[in-house]
Amino acid sequence: MRAFRLSRRSVLAAGAAVAALPVVQGRARAAVPAAGGAYRWRNVVQGGTGFVTGVLFHPSVRGLAYARTDIGGAYRWDDRADRWIPLTDHIGWDDWNLLGVEAMAVDPAHPGRLYLALGTYAQSWAGNGAVLRSEDRGATWKRTDLTVKLGANEDGRGCGERLLVDLRDSDTLWLGTRHDGLLRSTDRGASWQAVNFPAAPSATGQGVTLLVAAGRTVYAGWGDSDGRSANLWRTADGTTWEAVPGQPTGTAAKVPIRAAYDRHTRELYVTYADAPGPNGQSDGSVHKLRTTNGTWTEVTPVRPGGATDDGGTDSFGYGGVAVDARRPGTVVVSTNNRWALVDTLYRTTDGGRTWKSLKDEAVLDVSETPYLKWGAGQAKFGWWIQAVGLDPFDSEHVVHGTGATLYGTRDLKHWAPEIRGLEEASVRRLISPPAGQAHLISGSGDIGVMYHERLTASPSRGMASNPVFGTATGLALATARPSYVVRAGWGDNGNGAYSNDGGRTWAPFKAQPAMAKSAPGPIATNADGRVLLWSFGAADPGFRSADNGGTWSEVASFPKGAVPVADPVDPERFYALDTGTGTLFASTDSGATFTARATGLHSGDSEFQLAVTPGRSGHLWLSLKWNGLYRSTDGGASFTKVSSCRASYTLGFGKAADGAPYPALYMVGSTEAITAVYRSDDEARTWTRINDDRHQWGWIGATVTGDPRVYGRVYIATNGRGVQYGEPVR
Repeated sequence: MRAFRLSRRSVLAAGAAVAALPVVQGRARAAVPAAGGAYRWRNVVQGGTGFVTGVLFHPSVRGLAYARTDIGGAYRWDDRADRWIPLTDHIGWDDWNLLGVEAMAVDPAHPGRLYLALGTYAQSWAGNGAVLRSEDRGATWKRTDLTVKLGANEDGRGCGERLLVDLRDSDTLWLGTRHDGLLRSTDRGASWQAVNFPAAPSATGQGVTLLVAAGRTVYAGWGDSDGRSANLWRTADGTTWEAVPGQPTGTAAKVPIRAAYDRHTRELYVTYADAPGPNGQSDGSVHKLRTTNGTWTEVTPVRPGGATDDGGTDSFGYGGVAVDARRPGTVVVSTNNRWALVDTLYRTTDGGRTWKSLKDEAVLDVSETPYLKWGAGQAKFGWWIQAVGLDPFDSEHVVHGTGATLYGTRDLKHWAPEIRGLEEASVRRLISPPAGQAHLISGSGDIGVMYHERLTASPSRGMASNPVFGTATGLALATARPSYVVRAGWGDNGNGAYSNDGGRTWAPFKAQPAMAKSAPGPIATNADGRVLLWSFGAADPGFRSADNGGTWSEVASFPKGAVPVADPVDPERFYALDTGTGTLFASTDSGATFTARATGLHSGDSEFQLAVTPGRSGHLWLSLKWNGLYRSTDGGASFTKVSSCRASYTLGFGKAADGAPYPALYMVGSTEAITAVYRSDDEARTWTRINDDRHQWGWIGATVTGDPRVYGRVYIATNGRGVQYGEPVR
């Protein structure tokens, strides 16, 4: 990657019963869309693009594995199809916080059993966590709501696993929490009770970071130690916990990150760091405990703190660890947060006496996901490596998660993404051009903008470069000149760019306003591509360029922080909703000045959205969340409420139905009680629900658009499951 770090996905500031799934807030619902609304749903292929926080091979079933992500749910590996199968797409709008997977566990004695601990944020505004349990490898679920919060997208999300099936009794499970100690279930996850655990949780700490079984003994890592007090505990009877004698102390062993047990040598390997990660680690170590006699041995491959070629310090922690089920003393561990020399995997075949860096001889093939080059000449072996898996049936099949993919090897030398089917992008912007090769251009968190020549393959050009962005904040095309596209985002070498070939290649703006570097925001271009409007933070004015980004001038009358929207027909017109005052502003001089039109609209929510109908000048639509949907046909002078809609979060347009005079409308919202995806072919008089309860993807309120060339096709931005696209079942 470039110098900018991976940001994490958008934090959605939204405000022990058991039920069968699919569910929303514990209520079962039939997966039946309205008549005529049957759709087939698939991912637009980007190829991973998110942080894989855990990977788990089943110890007794060849070819069976599971992966978890911080915001994008869990997956099962289909060995025959060579792809990942999503397991949590049924999670609905109201349960968006459950798409982050804190931990997962399998039962070695019952191959069908799978358990997931769900909960993305442990903040006060987030809901409590839940545990899903399955008897058929995640095909169907039952759910138990917890009374505690989990934090799958918080610091320490690569630790674990925090969920464990007790090998002495398959009905007993353990769940480590961040702020509420240790929980236990004696009925296979149907109910949970707090147990007496000797370490006191911190309100802002990590709590239990890992649970691992070593024979009949359960070990628990504790993340709130100061580096001197005990951070590894064990129980032999399931009741009494004791600090493990002789355990390492000090900064390099402050936080136990992960652990794995070699049943042949009866040794427990533990990775440590000075912080939970994935960011913020600068020191770490690896130790092993011979469980038969209590002897500890440090087996750290390379100590952090050495010098780098540029005179810096080689600072990092240790993350993942996996043992070879077939070869005693063979172990793989990962470094984490090693930005200077790039993270690696170390492998030992002699119990940690000697180690070999697998990165040093690695041959990477990212031809299937070219974006991993990040605009450079080659891809990195990894960063944020805290998930490591070693196939119990193939000693040379090793996988490791990164901040953007899951690499795998079958010979310890040749590596390629093993990511098919797993999509985790947090998508912010979508355009479906009316002409050209690509039917879709997307803008996401962390991976910028992608030009999708095909929906079924990761873009051959990778992420948009010149410049490379981390997170895209703006994306727009000129409706009368669709070959002209502009984008904005977070980058080290400029924050805005334009394309004259529909988004295939890019050039940076020759100049940009000063605040663009620290607060890049949404950008718009007028219908003929002659004028750009760029918005920044709520305290900053908007700026205008009439020379393709060569120079910029302040637009004092533009509402600060608003999203500029261009009229699709008249190049003189722009619109913007001041969400702070509930006022619609319009420009009739190509964005040079703005004046207030409709006032008294709902206010106070920056996520209110303004959309314009393709091919119709002055046809505006306002999605005001639970306040409903409003429309204007006079350029924003007045608005009327759409009576068919109870709530509207985002609205887009696609090709009209045969014989229909108006483009098809696509909405994420609700007509009654269920927040879902709807289509209208009659200007919002009536709506058809087109998704079903198996395809909900949590929070999907960022953006939606139809395809202007294919009737019925719709693209949906998710916050963790990439771009979903649906087409009517013919």
